[in-house]
Amino acid sequence: MSFGTSFNDSRAEDIGGIEKALEAAFPGWAVRRAFTAQIIINHVQARDGEFIDNMDQALERAVNNGVKNLVIQPTHLMHGAEYDELVEAVTKYADRMNVVVAEPLLGKVGKDAAEVNTDKETVAKAVVEAAVKAAGAESLDALEKDGTAIVLMGHGTAHVAKVTYSQMQTQMNELGYKNVFIGTVEGEPEETACENIIKAVNEAGYTKVILRPLMVVAGDHANNDMADPEDEESWVSQFTASKLFEKIDCQINGMGSIADVQAIYVAHAQAAMDENGLKVEAVADTAASVLADGTYKATFKCLDSSMFKVNETQNGQGTLTVKDGKMVIHISLTSKNIVNLFPGLKEDAQKEGAVWLQPTVDTVTYDDGTTEEVFGFDVEVPAIGEEFDLALIGKAGKWYDHKVIVTNPVPEA
Repeated sequence: MSFGTSFNDSRAEDIGGIEKALEAAFPGWAVRRAFTAQIIINHVQARDGEFIDNMDQALERAVNNGVKNLVIQPTHLMHGAEYDELVEAVTKYADRMNVVVAEPLLGKVGKDAAEVNTDKETVAKAVVEAAVKAAGAESLDALEKDGTAIVLMGHGTAHVAKVTYSQMQTQMNELGYKNVFIGTVEGEPEETACENIIKAVNEAGYTKVILRPLMVVAGDHANNDMADPEDEESWVSQFTASKLFEKIDCQINGMGSIADVQAIYVAHAQAAMDENGLKVEAVADTAASVLADGTYKATFKCLDSSMFKVNETQNGQGTLTVKDGKMVIHISLTSKNIVNLFPGLKEDAQKEGAVWLQPTVDTVTYDDGTTEEVFGFDVEVPAIGEEFDLALIGKAGKWYDHKVIVTNPVPEA
C-alpha cells in the first residue's frame, strides 16, 4: 500500500522495487499493489490506461477473491496521517479476513527528537551511502572536506509524527554525519523549513550542496518542489537565490530502489506475520535435497553486518546453481574491497593449507547506465534457510567472521 506516484520511472523503480523484494522474500504469498491517493490513481488511469486499486477497492478485491490472510505493508515513511487512515480503514474488514498492518519504513515514532531506532539508522546509512555514490565521491568525509553538504528533503507533516524528521537529524548526528541536514517541503518541524536549512548549511561553513529527497519515491516533490529551476519556490531555486553557495546539485532518486531500504520493508512484513502467527509454506522451507538441478535466483544475506552484502544492482540476490545435490551461489559484491572469502571461521582460514575462495571480476550496471567492476564469489551453500559461517578478508589483511544465510530460491525462467 503506497501513497502512489504518477512518475512512471519512480513507480517502477521505487514502489516496484519494494514489491519485487517482497515477492522474492515471500514466494508463497501473492503480492498486490494499491495506492491511497485517488488523484494519482485517476491521473495514471487517464494518461496511461493503467488501473490501480485504491485502498477500499484492494480490500474488497481481497475479500471477493477469498483471501483469508492479508498482510498490508505500507511503503509510507512513518506513522503519519496516511498510516492512521489506513489502519482505520482496515478495521471494518477485521471480521471478514485475518488482516494485519505492518510497520512503515522508519518504525515506531518515539517520544522525542532524541529517540532513534535501528530502522532509522539503517535508512540513514543507506540513503547517505547512495548520495555519496551518486555524487561520485569516495566517501562522506571526502565530501565534507570538499565543503559539500547533503540536504535530504522530506515531505513534512503537521501530524504528531513530525518529530520523526528531528529524530532522523539526531540519527545523522549520532553517526557522525555532520554535513548531512534534514529538511521538509512543508517546513514542519519548523527547523526543517528551507530557509532554516539554508541558514544552517551556511553557518556550518559549507559552500557546495547536494539536494536529495528523503522520500520513498522520487515523484512530484522531488522533481518539482526540490529540483525545478523554473519554480522560484523550489529548493534549488531558493538555495541559488541565497547566493551563499558556489555549487548546487540535485539527485532525483527515491529510497524505494535501495536494497537496504527494501530489506526493512521485508523485515517489517515478516514481523507482522510472526506476531500474528501467519505462515504460508514457501520455497525457502524446501530441503536442498529436493531442489531440482538448475539455476535459481536466491536471497543472500549477512546476518551480523550491513557492510557485507551483495551489490545494489542485484536486489539482494545471487545466482544459485544446483547440480547433483550440490548448491553454489554466485554473489556480486559492492566493490573490490573484500579480496577473499573462506567457508568457515577466520581461525581456520589462517591455518596452513586453508583454501580461500578466489574472486571473479563482475561488471554491474547501475540504474543511471554507469558500469563498475566489482569482485564476485562462488560460495557453496550447505542448506537453504540455515545460517552458516563465512569469513572474509579485506585489503587491510584482517579476517572477520560472519554468519550468512541463503533463502527463497526461485527458478530462473
